[in-house]
Amino acid sequence: MVNSSAVQLLGLFYDLSDNTSSSAWSTQARAMFQSAVILSQRYNITIQGQPITWQSVQTEGDSLTALATTCQRITNSTIVGIVGPPYSRESAVLAPFSERIGIPLVSYAATDPTLSDSSTYPTFYRTVPADTTAALAIAQLFLQFNWRSVIVIYQNDAYGIGGATAIADVFNHLNLTVAQSIIFDIASLSIRGDLRSLLMNSLTRIVVLWMESSHARLVLEDAIRFDVLAPHFTWIFSANVPLDNFNTTDARRKLAGMLTVEPAVGSAVGGLINSTLLNEAYDIWNRYEADSFPGVDNVNSYALFAFDATWTLIQGLTQLCSLNISNTSCSSFSGDSFCFDRRLVSSDLFINILNRNAFRGVTGPIQFHKNTTNRIDGNYYIARNIHGYSTGLEYVPGLIWSNSGGWTRNAHTNVIIWPGTSLVVPSGYIEISRLTLQVAVIEAPPFIIRREFRNESGGSYTKLTGYVSEFIEQLQDNLGFTVSISYFPSDQSYNELIDAVANGTFDLLIGDVTVTSSRREKVDFSSSIFDNSLRVIIRETPDSELDLWSFLKPFSITLWIVSFAAIVYVGLLFAIIEREFNEMLQNRSVLSLIVMSLWFSFGTITGYGVDFYATTAAGRVLTVGLYVLSLVLVATYTAHLTSDLTVKKAAESISGIDDIKNRKVESNRIGILVNTSIEDYYLREISAGNRNFYPLKSLNEMFDALVNNLIDVSIMDAGILEYATSSTYCNLTLVGKDFDRSAFGIVFQKNWLFNQNLDVAVLTMKESGVLDNLKIKWFQSSACSYTEETSVAMSIESMAGLFMTFAMITTIGILWFICKKRSAIKQHLLTWFRGEKPQPERNHTAEATPNETLADARITSYL
Repeated sequence: MVNSSAVQLLGLFYDLSDNTSSSAWSTQARAMFQSAVILSQRYNITIQGQPITWQSVQTEGDSLTALATTCQRITNSTIVGIVGPPYSRESAVLAPFSERIGIPLVSYAATDPTLSDSSTYPTFYRTVPADTTAALAIAQLFLQFNWRSVIVIYQNDAYGIGGATAIADVFNHLNLTVAQSIIFDIASLSIRGDLRSLLMNSLTRIVVLWMESSHARLVLEDAIRFDVLAPHFTWIFSANVPLDNFNTTDARRKLAGMLTVEPAVGSAVGGLINSTLLNEAYDIWNRYEADSFPGVDNVNSYALFAFDATWTLIQGLTQLCSLNISNTSCSSFSGDSFCFDRRLVSSDLFINILNRNAFRGVTGPIQFHKNTTNRIDGNYYIARNIHGYSTGLEYVPGLIWSNSGGWTRNAHTNVIIWPGTSLVVPSGYIEISRLTLQVAVIEAPPFIIRREFRNESGGSYTKLTGYVSEFIEQLQDNLGFTVSISYFPSDQSYNELIDAVANGTFDLLIGDVTVTSSRREKVDFSSSIFDNSLRVIIRETPDSELDLWSFLKPFSITLWIVSFAAIVYVGLLFAIIEREFNEMLQNRSVLSLIVMSLWFSFGTITGYGVDFYATTAAGRVLTVGLYVLSLVLVATYTAHLTSDLTVKKAAESISGIDDIKNRKVESNRIGILVNTSIEDYYLREISAGNRNFYPLKSLNEMFDALVNNLIDVSIMDAGILEYATSSTYCNLTLVGKDFDRSAFGIVFQKNWLFNQNLDVAVLTMKESGVLDNLKIKWFQSSACSYTEETSVAMSIESMAGLFMTFAMITTIGILWFICKKRSAIKQHLLTWFRGEKPQPERNHTAEATPNETLADARITSYL
C-alpha cells in the first residue's frame, strides 16, 4: 500500500478514532475511500508516472474544523480532489472554498437541497441523492398508504432545515400537509417545547424524524419516556438509528413497527452495479483492516457512496492527465503555497471532464451534468421496518424505491409490522370519534333557530334548533365526535367565518353556506347537505288571476249584509211615512208600495237618484240619513276598489329575476346581503360589478326593509325564503322560478384529515333518507293562513259610528212621524180601549187649522 505521492486525494470523515456504532458508517466510509485509492494502484492507474495516494482527516462534524484541516493539508500537499465532507453544514463552507482553489469536491453524505445549484457551487458533486429526492420518496410513501399529513421533527442545521424545507415543498405540490414542524436544537441537544404536548395535541399520527443518527437517538429516548411511539404514533427515521441502546422490553414494544427511509445502492433494489469493483474493494478492505470489515451484507450505503465519490475523482484525473497539456502538469497549481492563494491550473478542464464522465459504480450508474451537482441516475431508497423479538430489535427491509418504479415490496420481505404489532396500515391521524370539534353556526331560520325555553324551576335557557342543529346530531351519531358550538347572529359575515375556518379558529362551519369557486380557493367543502337555489321575494300582492267577484271584496260580507239591511229598513220606514202624502205612493198595492220605497232607498244611498222625493218632514229626515250613509259607504268602497286594482297592477310589475336583470326595478330598491354569495351573484350576473344595490347586513334587516317599504325586492336562498313566508312573514311572497342552483356544504380546512369520513357520513345520511326527512320537517310546514281576498276588506266594526249616526237620524224621522200622527194614534188607542169601531181618519191637509198648516209649511221650508 502506497500512501505518499505527488498526487493525492483528501478524504474528510466524521470520526476516525471512535469505533462506536454511532460512527460506524463514518469508519466504513473511510475504509471504502482507502480501498478505492488502493484499487487504483492495483489497476496501475498513475498520474505522471506516480500512483494516486490519499490523506484522511477528521472533521468532527464542525464546519470550521473541516475548513481549517483541509486548508492545512492542501497547503502542505499536492491534493487535487476532495472526497467528502459527510455533513451538509460542512459542505456549505467547503464547496465555496473548493471553487476558489479549483479543486473538485465530491461528497458521499451531504444531502442539503441548496447544494444542488451548480451555478453557486460549480466544483461540488455528490454521489448520495439529495434531500429533494428523499422528500419525494417519503411523500410517495404517504400516498401509497393513504396518509395525508405529517409532523416533522428536524435538527436546526443545514441538513435538518434543508430536509424540512424539501418535505414542505414536495408535500405541498402533492396536496399533502405538514401539520407541524418541531425543532431539535443541536446546541442544547433538546426539543424546543414539550414533545408530548406537541404531539398529543396534533391530529396527525405520522412523525418524520429528520436528523442525524446520534441526535435521533436522544429524541427517541424522550419519545419512549413520554409514550408517544407505538401504538399511538408511527415514526419514520431519515437515518439508521442503532437499536442496541433500546434493549428494554418497554423500548422494544414501543419502537416495533417504525420505519427508516434511507438512501440505498443499486444492489439493494435489484439495480445494476459494478460487481467487479465492489468485490475487489471488499477484498482490499478485508485484507488491510479485517477488524473493521463487517461482512458484505452489513456494509453501510454511505461507505459505498464514498467509494464511488473517490472513483469519480480517479476516473476524472486519469482522463485529465491523459490529455496533452503543453508545458503544464495536470496536477500543477498557480499562486502561493497557502491554501486560499492556490488554484489548480487545469481546474476548468477537470470540471468539464467530470460533467461529461459516466461509468457504472458500486452504487449504480454515475453521471453528472453541468446544470446540477446531483447524479443524474442511480437514486434509490429503502424503507426498513423495525421488528421486535424477545432478544431485541432488528431492521427488516420492507419496501424499495427508485426514480422510475416508485415504492415496491421487497422480494425478501413478506409482511410489514405496524405499531402495536398490527398488520393493518395505520390511518395516519387520530380517530375522529375521539375529537371535540369546534363548530360555527349562523342564525338563519329554519337552518339554525335560537329559541328561549323555561325549565321546571322557572328559569330560562336558550337552545338551538332547526335543520342544521338536527343534522349535527345525526353526524355525531354516525361519527362519534363531540362538538363545541359557537353561535353567531344573522348579521355575522359568512366570508369572515370562512376565513376563520381557513386559519384554524374553527374546525367546521355548518349552515346555509353556498359552495363557490372563490371560497374553494381558501377552504374545502363536503358533499351537499342541502340542494339550494335562489328566489326573488317581494311584499305580498293579490293573485292577478281573473276574479268575477272582485268588485265585492272592498267590503266584508257582514258589512254588505248590514248595508242591505239599512236599505230595506229605510225603505220600509219610507213606505209607512210617505204612503198617504206622496202622490207616487198613493193608491198602490202593498207590494208595489214596498218596491217603490226600496227603490227610493237604494237609489238615494248609491247616489244614483230616483224620480220622486220625500214630501213629509219625517221622510226628508230619512233622506238625510241615507245621504250620510251614502257619502261614507260610496267613498270608502270606491277607495278600496281603486287600491285593489292598483295593487293588482303592481303585482304584475315584478315577476322574477328577469325583471331585475332588465332594470324594471330601481337598483337602490333591490336589497342584497353583503359579504355573501348573493352579493357575488348580483355583482356577477346583474350589475357587472357595480355595488348599486341597497346593502343589507342580516336576514331580519332584509325582511324588515321589505315590510317597511324601504326596498321593493330582494334575493335570497330559496329554502330560507320558503320557510319565512310560510311561517313568519305572511305578508311577503315569492315570485318567479328559482335560479342559480347551488349547494350548501360543510366548510373545513383544505386537506383536512377527516374530509373523507365527513363525506361518507353525509352521503350515508342522504342515501338513507335522513336529509329528506329533515327537509320535510323544517321546510314543508306552514303557519300562515291565506284567503282569496286581494286586500283587507272593510269590516262592520270600522263602520259602526256611521251606522250609529244613521240610526239616530232615522230615529229622529220616526219620532217626527209619530209626533205628526199623535192625534190619530191617540184616537186609535182610545177606540181600542173602549172597544169602538175606529172612525176614518180625516184628511190631514184638508182639516188642518190655519196655525197647523203654517207650522208645517215652516218646517218643510226649513228642511
